[in-house]
Amino acid sequence: MTQSESPKIVKKKLFSPVWLLPIVALVLAAWLGYKSVKEAGVEIQIHFPNAAGIEIGKTLVKYQGLTVGKVTDISLDDDLVGVNVRVLMDYRSEPFLNESSQFWLVKPKASITGVEGLDTLFSGNYIAVQPGEGKATTDFVAKQSAPAILPGSRGMVISLKADKLGSLDVGSPLFFRQIPVGNVVSFHLQDDKTIIINSFIEDQYAHLVKQDSRFWNVSGLKVDASLSGISVNTESIASILAGGISFSSGDGEQATYGDQYQLYDSQELAIGGIELKFKIDTGDDVSKGTQIVYRGLTVGEVTQVTLDGDKVAVDAKLEQEYQGLLTADSQFWLAGAHISLDEVKHLSRLVTGHVINILPGNSKESLPAYFELQAEQPDLLLADKLPLTLSADIHTGVSVGAQIRYKQLPIGEVLDIALSDDFNKVSYQIEIYPEYKKLLTQGSYFVHEAALDIKASLDEVSVKTRDINTFMKGAISLIPSFKGESVQANAQMKLYESGDVAQDEFRLAKMHKLSLSANNGADLSVDSPIYYKKMVIGHINRIDWIAEQDSFEFELAIEPKYKKLINERTVFWRNNALSVNASLAGVEVDVAPLAGAIKGSISLGMIDEGIEVQPSAKGLLYEDKQLAMRQAQLVTLTVPASVKLNDNAAIRYQGHQIGFVKQVKLQSDLAFIQANAYLYGEYADHFSKSDSEYYIVDASISLAGIEAPDTLITGPYLGVLPGSADTKARSFKVNLESKFDSHRPSGSVDFVLKDEQLGSIKQGTPVFYRGIAIGQIDGYQLSSSGSHVEIFGHIEKEYTFLINQSSKFWDASGIKLEVGLFSGAQIETGSLETLLAGGISVVTEEVTTDSNQLTSGSHFILHHKMNKEWQDWSPEQQR
Repeated sequence: MTQSESPKIVKKKLFSPVWLLPIVALVLAAWLGYKSVKEAGVEIQIHFPNAAGIEIGKTLVKYQGLTVGKVTDISLDDDLVGVNVRVLMDYRSEPFLNESSQFWLVKPKASITGVEGLDTLFSGNYIAVQPGEGKATTDFVAKQSAPAILPGSRGMVISLKADKLGSLDVGSPLFFRQIPVGNVVSFHLQDDKTIIINSFIEDQYAHLVKQDSRFWNVSGLKVDASLSGISVNTESIASILAGGISFSSGDGEQATYGDQYQLYDSQELAIGGIELKFKIDTGDDVSKGTQIVYRGLTVGEVTQVTLDGDKVAVDAKLEQEYQGLLTADSQFWLAGAHISLDEVKHLSRLVTGHVINILPGNSKESLPAYFELQAEQPDLLLADKLPLTLSADIHTGVSVGAQIRYKQLPIGEVLDIALSDDFNKVSYQIEIYPEYKKLLTQGSYFVHEAALDIKASLDEVSVKTRDINTFMKGAISLIPSFKGESVQANAQMKLYESGDVAQDEFRLAKMHKLSLSANNGADLSVDSPIYYKKMVIGHINRIDWIAEQDSFEFELAIEPKYKKLINERTVFWRNNALSVNASLAGVEVDVAPLAGAIKGSISLGMIDEGIEVQPSAKGLLYEDKQLAMRQAQLVTLTVPASVKLNDNAAIRYQGHQIGFVKQVKLQSDLAFIQANAYLYGEYADHFSKSDSEYYIVDASISLAGIEAPDTLITGPYLGVLPGSADTKARSFKVNLESKFDSHRPSGSVDFVLKDEQLGSIKQGTPVFYRGIAIGQIDGYQLSSSGSHVEIFGHIEKEYTFLINQSSKFWDASGIKLEVGLFSGAQIETGSLETLLAGGISVVTEEVTTDSNQLTSGSHFILHHKMNKEWQDWSPEQQR
């Protein structure tokens, strides 16, 4: 019978996954549509005067180098006076498209002040934008040029007021102490007489501009030529070509954005003047520019003439350097050309006009609000002249009748010239005119005035010449101090060769001075520089030879600001022009600065912390830096000429290097060599005592081994034993060998052996007790009578209890052979060491006590062999 399966019922699904595809496509299409609408950009219109340099689809709009739009269309405007440029801007720029936004075309431009738009040579012209504020708009009018302050510029804008523009232009630099700190960004006429120059100061220099700052024009080349000489001045090459402005930083409050200042024609007018006022009945002979003259020298000028009631008010400026002429009782008067039957004076004033003469007074009261300007010269009552004597090291070329000047004004003259009583100085008898006596105070001095003065540098070239009188007779200038009491009549004052010489002497007087001594003065001279970390901090002021010590003394002058470098850890050393230090790590070459290489130089350094400062290091000039840092002391060693001692050989004490030999040279007698050596400072006190002993250490090869094997490569070195004397020495005689007791360890006990022959015993032969080395032989010598040999040795401290007066010593060296007729042959040998190098054995019979203990210098007989009964000695010793 066949069984049939029951049917299965399957329910139909309500949602098929196939429907996900159109849903995803719909969402993606909606997102793409939204994105395309949002990022479609913003279309704006910019009006330009013409379309030159603008191309559809190529010309870009940029903001600080970033592309933010592109030109899409160009069309003529309705009035046919320009073009409308359609630009599609990036959608992200919409917040910055406001009423005050600015657009301009950037294209290459070259001028004397610089090059603009250089990048357009490669990328083509582009439209620049500066975002603004205000309401949103899409219509703009392009600017003819870039705005004064470009986007991203940080700083301060100020205005300068001037009567004329001169050679200034947009881009002309602003200087502060010849450092460019900004530039001119624009200028315009305020009225028919005034020009406003807008200038930009960079942010990092904006703090230099104060409310009382002064600005002046430094454009071009300024030449001041007159009968008294020629002066040429310029600020920089840039200011000659493109014009320029300089300013001073005053003491007032900080300037603010938009502050306005007066632009002066020169620095003298800007910062070099003292303002004063005159009043006069009529202004016929005075005008703007009228000079103020003192003894023929211009010291100021009139800046303004105005009407003040029934008087004429005259504003003037006196140059700052002549402020000493201005006192409360100073007198001023107008003076023109003088023509008479007797003489003709100041004929040039017929062309140049009148001048204002000044006569200084001596009042201590405050200056009045204004001075009366007199029409005629006042009656000048002169007091007695002031006689003085000037003293100079050499004759400066000044002759009798030469002028004594102050600020180029004659204030006296030279009456006589003669040698001083001791013939060491040149004396000048001079007199000072009465009205200038107050200029002479304690601290004043005189300098010889050069007829031609030329100063040249990278910043400026200045050529100054004096008048014909200076060329013919010479001149002397007074440098007053304005401090202290007045100089009395017939006082003696100093005349310096030049102002620089005077300043050098004054500077030297303020410098810190100290003395150093050295064995030689090689490569050093007066004025040799002193360096600290490659910076000049002073110079050598004087060098003296000290005959008693056969040494040189150097007086050093250190600048006052570096005085704090001088302390107990300061050391000085001589610099080499070229120093080469070669090692496995590389080659180090140190070249001295040019001035130091020519004149020689000294360096200053500090001893490292943690190193003890030796009192003996003070006042020494070391040969090099290594010696200085180790505070080494020089000693002279006399060595037999047979010793092959080399330069830089070490000086050692018990294996430790305590110095080295700097130089070795053969003496004139050819029997000895002289070695100049240095002991390191921390050891010098011990090894420079008068009883210190120096000796040669050289390789020694024997059956016992090799002593000082390193000298086979390096050559001999010097050993030294410290002294104990209270006196010091700088010269020592070097022995060929050390003393026999020089290497005895501390606490050991020495003894003496006597024998008829030395045999194979030598220095270093060990002393054995039951085969163990407990001491050694230190040396030997013939007895005073020559009948026997004395052998000196020692027992080490830890073994002294084994040896006493009952001990027996015998020579255990080599092989001992005894042959007898009936006893036969008997061979006796020690250890291999004694067989090769020799040795002495010792045995003790009794127990060591206080009564028989070994004492220093105890004498024993050295036997040739051990007796048989000694073999049974075996005392129980106690430490």
